[in-house]
Amino acid sequence: MLDPTDLGDDLSGFGSREICAAIPSDSDLQRADGSCRIVLSGSEKGTSIMEVFQQSPIRVMFPGIGGGAVKEAVLINTGGGVAGGDRLNCSVTALANASIAVTTQAAEKVYRALNEPARIATKLEAGKSAKLAWLPQETIVFNRARLCRETEIELSCDAELLALEWLVLGRAAHGEKVVAGHITDSWRVKKDGRLIWADTFRVTDETFPHIQRKALLSNRRAVATLVYFGPDIDTRLEFLRQIVFSRDCDCAATSVAGLIIVRFAATVSSSLRLGLRNFLQQFSREFGPGPFSVPKMWSC
Repeated sequence: MLDPTDLGDDLSGFGSREICAAIPSDSDLQRADGSCRIVLSGSEKGTSIMEVFQQSPIRVMFPGIGGGAVKEAVLINTGGGVAGGDRLNCSVTALANASIAVTTQAAEKVYRALNEPARIATKLEAGKSAKLAWLPQETIVFNRARLCRETEIELSCDAELLALEWLVLGRAAHGEKVVAGHITDSWRVKKDGRLIWADTFRVTDETFPHIQRKALLSNRRAVATLVYFGPDIDTRLEFLRQIVFSRDCDCAATSVAGLIIVRFAATVSSSLRLGLRNFLQQFSREFGPGPFSVPKMWSC
């Protein structure tokens, strides 16, 4: 009998053609195909829900509404994680004057794959005078996982947006090290229909053995990218550069094509989380009311 823990390894190691044929690919197994779409609008009474669509295993919750204005949306993956061949798509549209923070109930987990990547696609759109914060919790990538994640953002010239994605390589509590797998993490940002910034982080089976080099991630196992678009970019960039983070979390900020891009890196996810919390707390205090504070779900 084959050990299931060996299924992610090179199939050629099993020798005979008959044994290899008996091992399924990710596409042969039951896969998840979930999606959600949220559309919100703003008025003098606050932000209201215009449209919600959800397809299992993704669920959308709006905690603490109480008949009032919507302030936060929480996405839940009822499948408990994603595996090779799964597809998850999320779309959030903040129409004119809407203000919303979107987060996740828990960290997303990407499990070991056989040969197909899990595909996660996020599309964010912020309309005229809208404020949109995309602040999910971390994505934990298990050893030999395969992930393809794409984040597309469409901005109106007078919108305000804060978007975050972060990756944790391996489960530190289990002593796990990611020595193989595949990650492609891409960003595309457009303003008024014109592409203004594109970025891709990519690591493969061939490059994982070298990822600890100083020119790459060194000993950093938790990394994050944060994108900000809004007014007074130059002034706000200088403020963000002066923010004091956790001493165990490295951070650098720059301005590109009217965006502020902030990179974070830490040896463990807890240090990265602390650094991000400090960032969001100081950000919200300095820039006034809005959805750009630490989501309540981060403390649950």
